[in-house]
Amino acid sequence: MAELVAREEVRVSVEFHAFALQEEDDMEVPAPFPEERAEDPGADFLSAYDMRLDFESAGHTHEAALTAEVWSSEPSVTGDEPWEAQSEAEIFSTTGNLSVETMSGVGEGRVELGRPDTLWKVRAYCSGRAEAARLAAVDVPVGVERYLVQFWPAST
Repeated sequence: MAELVAREEVRVSVEFHAFALQEEDDMEVPAPFPEERAEDPGADFLSAYDMRLDFESAGHTHEAALTAEVWSSEPSVTGDEPWEAQSEAEIFSTTGNLSVETMSGVGEGRVELGRPDTLWKVRAYCSGRAEAARLAAVDVPVGVERYLVQFWPAST
C-alpha cells in the first residue's frame, strides 16, 4: 500500500502561462527551462523534457498554489477536488531536489523528493484554470489556480 512520505506547499509565480519543475543542479539539465519549450501555449498541460517538467498555466501572470507529494509507491487517483486537467510523466533527478523555474529565472520554491539518482513517476492535477484565465486578464490573482503533483519511485 502506498504511503505518503512528504508533502510540501509551494507558491509559484507563473509568467507567460508557464513554469517548470527542474532538476536542481541545472548543470545536469540538457535544456534548462524555458529552452525547447512548446511554442503553442495551452497545447499541453504537462510536457516532460529530460530532467524537467513544464506546466502550461491557464493564466498569463499570477501566483499559483502547488502541493507536491512524495509517495512510497503509486498512490490511488485522487478525487478530492474537481480537477480540470490531469497528466502523467516521468522525471529523473540526480540530487533528489527540483527547483521551481519561471520564465524570468529560478523561482522561490523547491520540491524535496528525498532520494538522489532516482527516476520518478509523476501524476499532476490542476483546478481553478478557468477562473485563473478570467482573473489574470484584469489582475494578478493569488492561489486561484491549484496544482497537485504526486511523485513516486519508478522502480516500485
